[in-house]
Amino acid sequence: MNPTHTLKSTLVVAALLCMPLAQAAALSKVEYKAAKTRISDTYKSEKAACATLTANAKDICQEEAKAHEKVALAENEYSYTGKVADARKVATVKADTAYAVAKERCDDQAGNAKDVCVKEAKAVKVKALADAKMNKEVSNAKQDSMDTKRDADYKVAAEKCDASTGDAKTNCIAAAKAKYGKN
Repeated sequence: MNPTHTLKSTLVVAALLCMPLAQAAALSKVEYKAAKTRISDTYKSEKAACATLTANAKDICQEEAKAHEKVALAENEYSYTGKVADARKVATVKADTAYAVAKERCDDQAGNAKDVCVKEAKAVKVKALADAKMNKEVSNAKQDSMDTKRDADYKVAAEKCDASTGDAKTNCIAAAKAKYGKN
């Protein structure tokens, strides 16, 4: 295996990991289970196709089949739940499986070339996981910022209500609480 080819394929995987995940489309339970069955069937057929290969080519093929299955299952879970945590899990699974495949490809090499190949694969994984962590932190910062803005807007609305009295004031405050998510 050409080390440049391995590095290029690893970088392509890393670039894909950095792309933002699309908003999950909610799957029904039936669609979710059907997708799990399809994923399992695809994995079995990919693994069976590896049987004709030998040596490290077979190992790489099997590792790729496992990677496809793990990524597909994680994406299916995210499509079903739509949870942010599952979106992050997709990014983590992609990084882990890309590393496992790249590391397996490195077994075709020997000596320093193999060491460099493994380090490059590890570096790509570390970068992808760092990007996933950064995206989580950016998401949290955005949420904090939105909360702060909403609190400020509520305070302004509540202050405007102070000009009213009686039921008008009570209704105004209730409307502000409803609008800005206060209890």
